Amino acid sequence: MTDTAAPPAARRTAPRPTPAAAVLASVILVELSSGITQGFLSPVLRSLTDTLGVSAADLNWISIANLLASVAFTPVLSRMGDLHGHRRVLRWNLAIVLLGSLLVGVARDFPTLLAGQILQGAFAGFFPLLVGILRNRSGGDAESRRGISVMVAALVGGLALGLVASGLVARSVDSPTAALWVPAVATSLALAFGWRFLPESDHRPGGSIDWAGGVLLCVGLVAVMLGLGLGGTPGWEWDSPRTLGCLIGGTAVTVAWVLVELRTAEPMIDVRMFRRRNVAVVSLTTLTFTFCMLGLQVANPVFLGTGTARDGYGPGLDPFAIALAMLPNLLALALAALVAPAVGRLLSDRLTLVCGSLLMAGGYVLSAALHAHLAAFLAGTAVAGLGTGFMQHSTRTLAVESVPHDRTAVGSGINELLINVGGSVGAAVVLTVFAGHTAAGRTLPDLGAYTTSWTLCAVVSVAGAAVALLYRTPKPAEEHA
Repeated sequence: MTDTAAPPAARRTAPRPTPAAAVLASVILVELSSGITQGFLSPVLRSLTDTLGVSAADLNWISIANLLASVAFTPVLSRMGDLHGHRRVLRWNLAIVLLGSLLVGVARDFPTLLAGQILQGAFAGFFPLLVGILRNRSGGDAESRRGISVMVAALVGGLALGLVASGLVARSVDSPTAALWVPAVATSLALAFGWRFLPESDHRPGGSIDWAGGVLLCVGLVAVMLGLGLGGTPGWEWDSPRTLGCLIGGTAVTVAWVLVELRTAEPMIDVRMFRRRNVAVVSLTTLTFTFCMLGLQVANPVFLGTGTARDGYGPGLDPFAIALAMLPNLLALALAALVAPAVGRLLSDRLTLVCGSLLMAGGYVLSAALHAHLAAFLAGTAVAGLGTGFMQHSTRTLAVESVPHDRTAVGSGINELLINVGGSVGAAVVLTVFAGHTAAGRTLPDLGAYTTSWTLCAVVSVAGAAVALLYRTPKPAEEHA
């Protein structure tokens, strides 16, 4: 007679499936930490101009450094997740962000803060790696869409939590630099909980990492961002050799990157995908909405912290009040992200993209026209938040659904890369606008810097709506072709 019972040792070592609730809680916690890492600085930015002795224009380098680091980290981490396991790579990803958060916490000068922000830029790998984990367990695109919707809402919840926590710390402690420890606490909790409960994906497509393509892409984008960010400042006049060298040289290196990727068997980013109509449309709309969303992430909180009595304009809010004033935008963003799947089914993906872009444009127009009235200004940010929420969910969902399951993290990673590229360009352009409106010897620009930036973002959003009209709903047989 054959004994079919498993040996005791085998029974003891057989892995148990991770409960769905624990997986979801871990995913939410990781995305909360990502949001906190991205949002904690906003309430104290105005205070840092005095504490660190930098101008409001210089503060835009925080966004640029963070986003450019994300450009470097995202494709590498995404590809490594597909090759070596999404959970394994996510653990190292969290550790890198924690190291950066610790460096930010001890920062008492601007270069140290920038160095920490560069390491914190690895948070951009969280989303594609988590998408890889969820899609490996999901039962189809509908479930994947719901998972992405929850992740976007958790990300926004983390942004709000980071704002409030940082504002409370800054209000309670004499030095605003005490708030710099907030992301270290959040990332530590996410690392501890995610290490234990996140499951590993079981599919490995094989292959290698295109390091040459990654280096060329980073060099090209950094050069272009330097030219855009410093162009027009003393020593970096638009016709100066260093500015033209960065802009022309960076563009040339980026073109070289495209040529290298076309000749590489396993490119870090398969640029051939951009020949597809919908991939190109989603990519361009991603660039337009992130140009505005991330390009203004320094401008708006600094405006809220600037006071009429001292500087001639602005509501003059303290750090905690700034955090509260930014909540309408984030709450509207979270709400729109949660209802975006239903709106997409009702209106179509194309109209959801168009409506999102137009809502953003309307919000920026309100901000530019009614900035003298705090309630009206906050209403404008809320309208822009609704549009941003639709765009956040729709672009991320459509990017994931355009690739095969075994390239899920790479597909999401490309979208995250474009988010960071668009945000980097937006931050660099806003930096240039601010520098042009800042008088010698002053740390804050005149009011024209803000109205110009809001108007520019409205124009870019309208352009995004026009591009979104070109999106074509794929037939079932085309969805993963």
